Amino acid sequence: MLQVVQAYDRAPIVAIETDDEAALEAKLQAAERVFRDRDHWLKPYERIAVLRRLAGLMETRRDHFARQIAREGGKPLPDAIVETNRAIDGVHNAADEMRNFAGREIPMGLSPAGADRWAFTTKEPIGIVAAISAFNHPLNLIVHQVAPAIAVGCPVIIKPAGPTPLSCRDFVALVHEAGLPEAWCQTFIPDGNALAEKLATDRRIGFLSFIGSAKVGWYLHGKLSHGARSALEHGGAAPAIVDRSADLARIIEPIVKGGYYHAGQVCVSTQRIFVHADIAAEFTERLVARVAKLRVGDPTLADTEVGPLIHPREADRIAAWIAEAVTGGARIATGGGRLSETTLQPTVLLGPARDARVSREEIFGPVVCVYPYARLDDALAEANALPVAFQASVFAQDIGVAMRAADRLDASAVMINDPTAFRTDWMPFAGRRESGYGIGGIPYTMREMAQEKMILMHRG
Repeated sequence: MLQVVQAYDRAPIVAIETDDEAALEAKLQAAERVFRDRDHWLKPYERIAVLRRLAGLMETRRDHFARQIAREGGKPLPDAIVETNRAIDGVHNAADEMRNFAGREIPMGLSPAGADRWAFTTKEPIGIVAAISAFNHPLNLIVHQVAPAIAVGCPVIIKPAGPTPLSCRDFVALVHEAGLPEAWCQTFIPDGNALAEKLATDRRIGFLSFIGSAKVGWYLHGKLSHGARSALEHGGAAPAIVDRSADLARIIEPIVKGGYYHAGQVCVSTQRIFVHADIAAEFTERLVARVAKLRVGDPTLADTEVGPLIHPREADRIAAWIAEAVTGGARIATGGGRLSETTLQPTVLLGPARDARVSREEIFGPVVCVYPYARLDDALAEANALPVAFQASVFAQDIGVAMRAADRLDASAVMINDPTAFRTDWMPFAGRRESGYGIGGIPYTMREMAQEKMILMHRG
């Protein structure tokens, strides 16, 4: 049995049955059986209909999902409502994308060898998808892994994060209620990680979708069965550059949202803020004043802005990193304390050493670090100095500075006057280097889960 608890106060929610090795084998066999039976693959219009019905069913459970996200994951209720709305829209997005999901004509007759021939490609599902998800968006991340698989026609076995299985379980139940046969979408909730590895590396898996730590993701990537593809979404230590031309009256709110959304437990959370020395004092004063006013507490309350960490050990880790940074010369401008077993005060650290953990590793907590700079190129060099690279921001009214930073930042996406954590679900979303592999975003994931087949016809 797996005991699911509230992230905020660790109060029990429910105990659920877990899957053993025999259950995993049964699920793999069921997925393999339906995938091999090409005569009974669902037609595109049937998959669209399933997705449309699924979105409608999710609408009827909107409040349930939002409250459940807040309870099991600790995300403040206003943000949990946004996540639920995004998840519903994501299902529509997958259905909409099928209108443009197609192959292309390959030109023939460009040489005598290709004369009198016609060639085109079609899209086919890559195979069984093993999806391993994360706790921080317990509904929307599941949608990003499952809805593209349904759209493309891949059987999918989805393993939610151990602390947050309930939203996944309820979502998959709605998938079946919407008309998708069970073998095409199955949950897998093991007791521990060993069976999750067995799922990911099984020879029958055609595609691994992994959202989680780089250590685990790259380990699984190296053990995939030959021919299997993967998409890995890890994290980073997202940089934001604040130029002296930035409009301080307008940028504090988005920077605070980028740094403290879901208590910083986001793979593109703003972590390292490089501020031009000419405005560093005023920027810091405004930032600290806003962070100090953040409402911290029970995520199920409508006015909470920052909730808990997912587990007490995460609060322990982050508190230790803050203490290490202070010992190394950083100054706490606000926060730094612990409010409960899982809740930390939102913290601003000024000038941590470059070799401190908060400067070089993903904090994944409610902490941002501020560093002054004199030359833009120095800030860019610092921003690019880590082995991780995901999304980044530059805040500037000077278009020349903004474009130079956008051009020189090592990132898969650069937001100009928007926070590093900005995302829509149809845009490409990808980590570079240690931060990930492959491209997320619902339309892009559909392409990753498909393979092209060329068909050639000879008129003679």
